[in-house]
Formats: sequence, C-alpha cells, structure tokens
Amino acid sequence: MTKTARSAPMNLATGLPMDRLPLRLPLPADHPEPVLDVVVPVFNEETDLEPSVRRLHAHLRETFPYPFRITVADNASTDETPRIAARLAAELPEAEWIRLAEKGRGRALRVAWSRSRAPVLAYLDVDLSTELNALLPLVAPLISGHSDIAIGTRLARGSRVIRGPKREIISRCYNVLLRSTLAVGFSDAQCGFKAVRRDVAERLLPLVEDSEWFFDTELLVIAERAGLRIHEVPVDWVDDPDSRVDLVPTAMADLRGIVRIGRALARGTLPTAGLRRATGGDPPGRLAAQLLRFGAVGVVSTVGYVLLYSALRPVTGPQGANAWALLVCAVANTAANRRLTFGLRGRGGALRQQAKGLVVFGLGLALTSGSLAALHRWAPGPARPMEVVVLVIANLVATLLRFLLLRAWVFTTAPRGNGTGAEPR
Repeated sequence: MTKTARSAPMNLATGLPMDRLPLRLPLPADHPEPVLDVVVPVFNEETDLEPSVRRLHAHLRETFPYPFRITVADNASTDETPRIAARLAAELPEAEWIRLAEKGRGRALRVAWSRSRAPVLAYLDVDLSTELNALLPLVAPLISGHSDIAIGTRLARGSRVIRGPKREIISRCYNVLLRSTLAVGFSDAQCGFKAVRRDVAERLLPLVEDSEWFFDTELLVIAERAGLRIHEVPVDWVDDPDSRVDLVPTAMADLRGIVRIGRALARGTLPTAGLRRATGGDPPGRLAAQLLRFGAVGVVSTVGYVLLYSALRPVTGPQGANAWALLVCAVANTAANRRLTFGLRGRGGALRQQAKGLVVFGLGLALTSGSLAALHRWAPGPARPMEVVVLVIANLVATLLRFLLLRAWVFTTAPRGNGTGAEPR
C-alpha cells in the first residue's frame, strides 16, 4: 500500500506551507513603520549608556535611509541605568526602553526581538566596540532579501581589531573549537554585532535554549543547519577595557553549550524542521557546509578503519582485515553522514539508504582491495606500514567517490516533508 504524503498546514497570511519560511523579498522603499530595530542590551551601564545611544541615534539619523528604532533592553540593572534609559526614551522619538527582572544578554534579546514588529532586528554592544559604519552593510542584505541573518566578524580579511592578546587568543580558540566540533561555517560567533530578519527570528527564538552568552552561537548553529543564509561583514573593532564579561564562567557555559548542541547533532534532534525557505533547492554555501561535515566524519572513519585493520590483520590477513574494517566503518559512516552531513533524522528510509550505502561500500571495497592486490603484485611481501599507506590513499579516493554518490544517489530519494519520518534539516 502506498503511503500518501500529508500536505503541510497553510499560512493564511502568506499562502505558503507553515513548515517553510516564505521567500526572501526586498522591503519597499516607502515602508511607513520602523524597518530596523536596534537593540542595545545593558546591565549596569550608567556611564556608557547615554553617550553611546546618542551617538548611535545620530549615526542612524544621518546614514540610514529608512525609519528606525533603538530599544534599550535593561536586564535587571541596579544602578542608574533604568533612569537614564527612561530619559533617553522620552527625549529621542526613535528610542524606547524595556525593563527585565532577570539578567542575561540572550534573555534580553529574546524579549526585545519577540515584541518588535520591525522587519529587520539587530543588536550591538553598548560600548560600541564595533565601528558604526558597518551597521548599514550589516542590515542591507536583510533589507534587500539577500540573506536571513548577518553577523559582524573580527576574524575575516579586512577586519581591523584592537584588543589584548588574552581576548584575541580566547576568541580565536573558541571559534576554532566551534569549527572542529560542530563543523560550523561562520567565522565569529560572539561578536556583539548581529542582525536577523523578523520572520526568521520568530521561528528561531523558540528553539534557542540559552539565555546568556551562548545565545548567539546556538542561534547561528540552528540557522546554519537549517540551510538559512548567513551573511558576514568584516568590522573594525576596538576592545573595551571596562568590559563586564567574566571570562572563566562565560567560557565554561559556552563549553557546556557546545556539548549540548553536539549531543543534539549526534542524535539528530537539533530542532531545524520548518526553517527552510520555500525556494526549493540548496541555498548557497550548503555544498561547502556538507563537505566540511563529510570531511569531519571521514577523518574519524579513516582513523577507525586504520585501527580496525591493524587489529584484524594478524587474524584474518590483509584482504579479510580490509573487508571487515571497511564494512564496519561504512555502516557507521553512512549513519553518521545521514544525520550530520545530509541532515536526515528519523527511521524512515534508513534501511534503504543503508542498502545503497552498502553498494557504495562495494565500490570502495573494490577500489581498496584492487589497490592492495596491485601492491602485492608489484612488491611481494610489502611491509605493513606500506600496506597502510596504500590503503589510506585508496580510502581517500573512495571517500571522494562516496560523497558524490551519497549526495547524488543515496540521500536524494527522501523528499522534503514526505511523511516518511526522515526529515531533512
């Protein structure tokens, strides 16, 4: 009996399925309401708040061609910050402020962004470490419909950064850790200079668990795994010597967040369903992201293969060790790539995909076994390290073939939202 795919509920306002984001469209030039809402999260910033908000306000008045709003999000300040924020909101027609009872930058952004009706939402740190000339380039791709999220990066070519060696090392190590563990494609997760389209924020915010400093990273990881387009803008950035960030507790909280997200990725439970655009096809950069994740899985598989081969070789001989090691790693590799590289979860279609994966395994076995046979024919009785070198090279070639076949054949038969339980991220 053929299973009929259930159609997704329709959004009556857009006429599009509710499990997909609408098409990116440019905003009209004569938008009557604020197009941009810049949130400034603060905690006990009585010294910097007024000069920074006034400078930001003057800059937007002079350079931003649309209506805008500045929202001061005061999260539980105990100094004069609330009084100053209220006065600024009374004096500046484009400014307002909200008061939260609890601390947390992520919490402040969640509340401020959730209540805003501006089509583009942004935030920046109150110390204005980032040069404001980068604000228009940051939000322009969102206004034009080019991108879904935009982030400032201090680690790109063209960025100019002035900060101490301690913070420089911590920042770079954190982003290297993200790339090596979560295989992210964005370069600077923690720069306090970001923007997002409101329709994207409405879907993302309920999925982000963290309410502190890891909020940015979690939001970006979920967005990237959903295939949303993240635009990066090189920024000029000057470190604030009076920063209130407590580095050690923040670093530990970030590490816990990475472990939590990594566990969700491994289990295939990262909540990205319903975040894809209604354009069909792969967004730009998706192939590169898939290659990075496939490469990470491949490195682990290759190491596992070498260890298994070395352990089995004295018992089964070179051909038997190669076959068994390749079979075990192929099954594990297919399962890992199904979840991590191609974003499929659930059991639907898994057996069929594993069967196709075994066909790909057969091709890899033929390639590696043929290489091993050729080595023994040309150099009888080769040393074991030479066998391993030849097999690793053959495995790398087989891995490239494997990626192409996985992408073009194995994992293309589970259509999006097909009702089989295999839901692409």
